This record gives sequence, structure tokens and C-alpha cells, in this order.
Amino acid sequence: MIDPLIESAPQQPQLDQAEASNPISFFERYLSIWVFLCIVIGISLGQFFPGSFHFIASLEIAKVNLVVGLLVWIMIIPMLMKIDFAALPLVRRHVRGIAVTLFVNWLVKPFSMALLGWIFVRHLFAPLLPTDQIDSYIAGLILLAAAPCTAMVFVWSRLTNGDGLFTLSQVALNDLIMVFAFAPIVALLLGISSIVVPWETLTTSVVLYIVIPVLLAQAWRYWLMKQGNEIFEATMEKIGSWSITALLLTLVLLFGFQGKAIIDQPLIIGLLAVPILIQVFFNASLAYWLNKKLGESHSVACPSALIGASNFFELAVAAAISLFGFQSGAALATVVGVLIEVPVMLIVVRIVNQSKDWYEST
Repeated sequence: MIDPLIESAPQQPQLDQAEASNPISFFERYLSIWVFLCIVIGISLGQFFPGSFHFIASLEIAKVNLVVGLLVWIMIIPMLMKIDFAALPLVRRHVRGIAVTLFVNWLVKPFSMALLGWIFVRHLFAPLLPTDQIDSYIAGLILLAAAPCTAMVFVWSRLTNGDGLFTLSQVALNDLIMVFAFAPIVALLLGISSIVVPWETLTTSVVLYIVIPVLLAQAWRYWLMKQGNEIFEATMEKIGSWSITALLLTLVLLFGFQGKAIIDQPLIIGLLAVPILIQVFFNASLAYWLNKKLGESHSVACPSALIGASNFFELAVAAAISLFGFQSGAALATVVGVLIEVPVMLIVVRIVNQSKDWYEST
């Protein structure tokens, strides 16, 4: 007898096969190298052509930079097109794994990051950081942790032989929750950290960088799927490099403005990486362990741990720029998340793959 849940998402097996045949791309695998090059290029251009960067920064409407807004849409829309919200009913297949991931993503990660920011940035590392940017660094860390990863999760799941249906349904559910939960959680944690952010600006960021891109991406996806799965896959292949290219251009802009601060205090990037690294390994371990305790399969526990640990850094970068500006510590903190995302997540992938025997032992 055919499972009606599988019948309700007939395109998914084709999506899984397509993803299985495509290993992690050259740009994705070496993202940290490209980010490092963007640091060098951005800092250099910022020192030699400061007037050009200030002109770009002046292109704003309602505190939204037009150049960054366009780049963020180019970054996010191809990623959001991979998400099939029709897969949401599939959450019933792995209720325990879904529950673990939601618990880690929304009740543990943002709050644990706020705590780590308070411990490391406000106290332990405070003497080594610019005093006027302490609050901004903490805000950037909170923005980073409050947005669960979307597209890159499909890559991590594939590298661990994760359950494709679970990954797809979990990402779709997380994106739906993000529309409603991102702003309140960020506002709550920033308020607890005594960082004032206008609700109007935060809401505008959610609409611009979550709601509108989701609607555009899903409309484009629907139109392409009506023409056939082959047309959809061909289009996704063509636009696959858009996201990385737009991200790298955004980083060049960011480091063009951050150049002086980084040259004056190069240790900042390393210090900000500490709470991010702790957060990644803590949340991945917690999700992995909880799935084992609840009896979920290894193919579910792996993507659950990876979704629980990784971040939607494109959204975090965009929100940080909108809320605090190019030259803010918040923008720099989110970029540090980009810098370490790929190598750290590949380490997590290796750990969960090599611990399969332990996981499946009684």
C-alpha cells in the first residue's frame, strides 16, 4: 500500500535524487576562503576609496540601504525557492525529531547565545573590545542565533545521508515560524540585554528580508513547477551562484566600512568567534543527544543536529545592517558567523558521521 504522505509530495523523490547527485559545490566548500578574500578586498577598497562607500551608505529609504536590500533579495530568494511548503504535512512522520529541532532552534539557541554574549562580550572580553560597540556585538550575536539555517541545511543533510523528507519539512516549518517569531525573540533578547531597537525598524526588516522574499520565491517556484520539474531544476542550476555572489559583494561592502576597526583591533574577529563556536557545538550536541534519547533514527538525528546548530546568516547580516548600520559591531559579529560557518559545520558533519555506531548502540 502506498503511503498517502508520500503521495501528497510527489516531487520530493525527484528533489532528493537531484540533491544526492550534486556534492557540495566548489563555492560552498571554500566559502570561508572567499570570505577571507572579501575581508582583504573590502578593507583595501575602503581605505583607498572611502568616498564611494559613503555614497553607497547614503542610498537609503526608511533606514533601509537600497544596495544591501537588493543584494539580500538576490542572496535569499534562490535559497527559499528550494523550500516546498507543501511538505509541511510530512512533519507527522518524525514528530520527535521535529520537536527536538524546534526546541533547540527557538527555545535554546537564541537564549543561550544571549547568555554567551553576556559572559564573553560584556564581561570576559570587554577590556579587549571597543567600549562603544559592546552592545552592538551582543546584538549581532543574537540576530545570528535567532535565525535558523535554510538552504545550507540541505547540503549538510546530504553529507550525512540524512532523511530528505525530514529535512525538507523541518526547513519549511522553521521558515514559517521565522515569519512570526524572529522579531519578537530578537526584541525580547535585545530588551533583556538593555539594547533598544525600534519595533518599527525590526518589523520592517522582517517584512523586507523574510516575508517578501518568501512570497516572491514561492511564486517563482510555483510558476516553474507548473512547467515541469526539469525546468525547475534547470533554473535552480542557473541561479545557484546568485546567492554566494551577492553574499560576497555584501561582505566587501561591510568590510569596506569595518576596515579601520579591524586594522586597529584585528583580535576582534577571533574574540567574537568564541561564543559562536561554543553555541554551534553545544546546540548540535544537545539536538543529537536528545534525538538518541527519544529513539529517532540516525538519518533524522543528523539533520536535526545540523539545523539546530547552523544559522541563516544572510538574514542576520541584512537585519544587522538595517538595525545598526554598516559600521556597527552587530554587522561585524554576523559576518564572523559567515566566516566560520562552513568549516565548523563540516566538522559537525564529520562528528555525526563517525559516531553512527555509538548513536545506534543501545
